Amino acid sequence: MKSDQITAEKSARSGHWDTLKALGPYLWPRDRPALKTRIVIALASLALAKTATVVAPIFFGRALDHLQAPDAVKLTLALVGAYVLARFLSIGFAQFRDWISAPVGSHAQRRVALAVFRHVHALSLRFHLERRMGGLSRAIERGVQGIDTLIRFTLFNIGPTILELTFIIVMFWTMFGAAFPLVTVVTVALYIAVTFVLTSWRARFRREMNNSDSEANTKAIDSLINFETVKYFGNEEHEAARYDRALAGYERAATRTIESLAALNTGQAIVFNAGLGALLLLAAYRVAHGEMTVGSFGAINVWLMQLFQPLNLLGTVYREIQQALIDMENMFALLGVAPDIRDRPDARPLAVNGAEVRFDDVSFSYDPDRQILFDVCFAVPAGRKLAIVGPSGSGKSTISRLLFRFYDAGAGRISIDGQDIAAATQASLRAAIGIVPQDTVLFNDTIRYNIRYGRPGASDAEVEAAARVAQIHDFIEGLPKGYDTMVGERGLKLSGGEKQRVAIARTVLKNPPILVLDEATSALDSHTEREIQASLGAITRGRTTLVVAHRLSTVVDADEILVLDKGCVIERGTHEALLAKDGAYAAMWRRQIEAAAVEERLERLRSDTDSSPHEQADEPSERAELALESSE
Repeated sequence: MKSDQITAEKSARSGHWDTLKALGPYLWPRDRPALKTRIVIALASLALAKTATVVAPIFFGRALDHLQAPDAVKLTLALVGAYVLARFLSIGFAQFRDWISAPVGSHAQRRVALAVFRHVHALSLRFHLERRMGGLSRAIERGVQGIDTLIRFTLFNIGPTILELTFIIVMFWTMFGAAFPLVTVVTVALYIAVTFVLTSWRARFRREMNNSDSEANTKAIDSLINFETVKYFGNEEHEAARYDRALAGYERAATRTIESLAALNTGQAIVFNAGLGALLLLAAYRVAHGEMTVGSFGAINVWLMQLFQPLNLLGTVYREIQQALIDMENMFALLGVAPDIRDRPDARPLAVNGAEVRFDDVSFSYDPDRQILFDVCFAVPAGRKLAIVGPSGSGKSTISRLLFRFYDAGAGRISIDGQDIAAATQASLRAAIGIVPQDTVLFNDTIRYNIRYGRPGASDAEVEAAARVAQIHDFIEGLPKGYDTMVGERGLKLSGGEKQRVAIARTVLKNPPILVLDEATSALDSHTEREIQASLGAITRGRTTLVVAHRLSTVVDADEILVLDKGCVIERGTHEALLAKDGAYAAMWRRQIEAAAVEERLERLRSDTDSSPHEQADEPSERAELALESSE
């Protein structure tokens, strides 16, 4: 067990060193000579501040020695003035150091945060599906804050304290001999040892506290994002109980952290006061024997109080630095996660000329033990429309993910205009494809921003033109704030149909040569679907279009329809040809026609009931019959 602990500590130290090496280029940026100059000036100011701090007690001691001499009033006043001036210079240089070094830490935080943000966006879809966003955001937030903590405590506490200790040891050795620096070094060494041992013991409580904090934060964010679902099922108390369980873990760890702090403070106080007492007794002995002046006795007390004041915070400093290194290590570990999908070294921009899409013998599996697609082959000629239909879980949406290259095919080849998409840059590939997904997620910003997201540099006139094509311009103009209306978190202030129209407008503005409609209307009612279909028809005209659909009525005009089942293409052809074949597609078509007829009769029944209240006597039995028909 002890060897495991030693191994763990060595591994932690190695990880901390790797973290510091990773941070180095951000603190000493090659492309920012002005920041390097600031660092050098800050270090010089630190040295000057500590020189003034160490020299000040000398003037204080000499002033004490001359207080009793009646003929040395002017000299005493001069020494007091020198002492005050040294104190002012110490503070002044320290404040100048803080001011001159301020942009260094802020710049490092900004550069690291941006690097991590970009890298997380570059990671694969698989990473994001497996990661909890609450914990991820917390790790980045704490890591960036850890940079500020590390710089602040290192530059403003540890570094100055080490420098001051060195100056004091030199002073003691020069002025009083070997005994004083020896006692000082032993005291400081014991103080540091007690601090490090007890702080390391306390670190596990802090780690537990952080883990509980992340867990509580993740549960809170997850619950608030799914606010409507919580309300639908009336599970507010259930969510509160889950959150409280996570908070209870945080409470226990936080309590142990505070309790262990008392042990740390006690240990530090014992060592500090024992060392201070030993030095003052030694100094008093020398004063009594005429080997040292009263002023030197006073100066020693001032030196020690100045030295142990920052050392008194050493436990906090060590813990904060250790925690900052852990937080930064977790953040930099994100930078070490390699994306599953990368551009090849020789990748070139995709050259789209016509936009023919081909899948040649494509197979794919998310997990080795569960294959999703088996030797899928199809071609979508330039400007034509191909539809993919089939039951849930047949692999329809996987095809669109492979086309966007969120995943690489396990076998086979996907090409656009004869170019293997694996050999093209991801940016150029995704620039050539637009999508209207089933679940449209909008940013918590204005309608204008969400439409302009398709092409951030577009003008207001182009945004409004895209909205007209999507047949949502009049609706937006009727809102009190028009295009500046906020849509809310994930677009919750808009209906499903309105969100889909915004998604269509966004894709219109992007103006891609290839369009993917991934079950774009399956979540909508029949009336809204018919309205949306008109908008979709306008944007698919002249574009190579891949339609992933559940409702077959939306794909009857496709140039070719593929029927997918358990990852295999089992039928293909036009709508009429597949109906004539009387196979799987024809069976699906009949079921949906019957379901649509039942839905239409139910809608007509509701309309008749609303207009003739006295005819409600037979309504329950008729509704039951229709429901039975629908289920069959």
